[in-house]
Amino acid sequence: MTASTTRRTTAARSRIAAVGAIAVAGALILTGCGDQTDKGSSSTPSGGTSKDSSAPLFSALPKKIQDAGVIKIGTDSAYAPMEFVEGGKIVGVDPDIAEALGKQLGVKMQFTAGTFDGLITSIYTGREDAIMSSITDNKKRQEGLDDKGQKIGKGIDFVDYFSSGLSLLVKKGNPEGIKSMDDLCGKTVAVQRGTIYEDAFKAQAEKCGDKKLTIQAFDTDAEAQTRVKAGGAVADLNDYPVAAYTVKTSGGGNDFEVAGQQSDVGLFGIGVSKENTQLRDALKQALDAIIKDGSYAKALEKWNVQDSAVKSATVNAGQ
Repeated sequence: MTASTTRRTTAARSRIAAVGAIAVAGALILTGCGDQTDKGSSSTPSGGTSKDSSAPLFSALPKKIQDAGVIKIGTDSAYAPMEFVEGGKIVGVDPDIAEALGKQLGVKMQFTAGTFDGLITSIYTGREDAIMSSITDNKKRQEGLDDKGQKIGKGIDFVDYFSSGLSLLVKKGNPEGIKSMDDLCGKTVAVQRGTIYEDAFKAQAEKCGDKKLTIQAFDTDAEAQTRVKAGGAVADLNDYPVAAYTVKTSGGGNDFEVAGQQSDVGLFGIGVSKENTQLRDALKQALDAIIKDGSYAKALEKWNVQDSAVKSATVNAGQ
């Protein structure tokens, strides 16, 4: 079982749906708990072994970070291909983008693993300088609100670096010619039980009406993928990065392909404290720089997620 398949009933829903984690984090804030601890965590530095004051954007950083030579980044490292542990090191799309950012900024980008629902809290307490963990940027997180609109924290700012939605995973060659959710009407799909992906299929079933969409739900996404590969279902549904990673890795790239365009697209952002606008703006400048020099595109292509590229850096653009 891959790291991605264990994710579907935990943080993936809160990353894309972007609501559940706020309520949890808010409760932790109110009780004075929930920050990450050193126990059980792992770190991985990237972007060089020491600070480089000659780097293009070193002077844009807050003096505290210049002196430390490191930006401490919290992540939940169990969401391949975005961030996961391999050989004792945190790797993936986010660490590779961060490495490119670090070269522009002239400091290490040091990832520390923790729980997803404690990441925003780690910014509030100052334990981390930033958080980067496929976190959906939305107004509630920006404003520190729970899913009922109640104020539970200061909120954080986001530098938006990745665009992601839901994608259909079909058998290699797309024998049924699936291009959109509407093409699923009258067919059978497979999905992991209890996820937003199952909810999305149920919503589509309502749209299909008499042209019945049959949904087969399984305990794991791996089982759903196996059903599609065997031809018992025409499609599975997952986050685009996970679907793209599955296409690249399953059967040496011979089992699946992504069909059609992403749906329910949102922005992932690097989270920083609202009080640390200098760091936020330095990260924005660095992101624009790596988009311009091609290192951003190179990082996405490595993981087969180039369709999620943003054209320029934005701040708090999520809805």
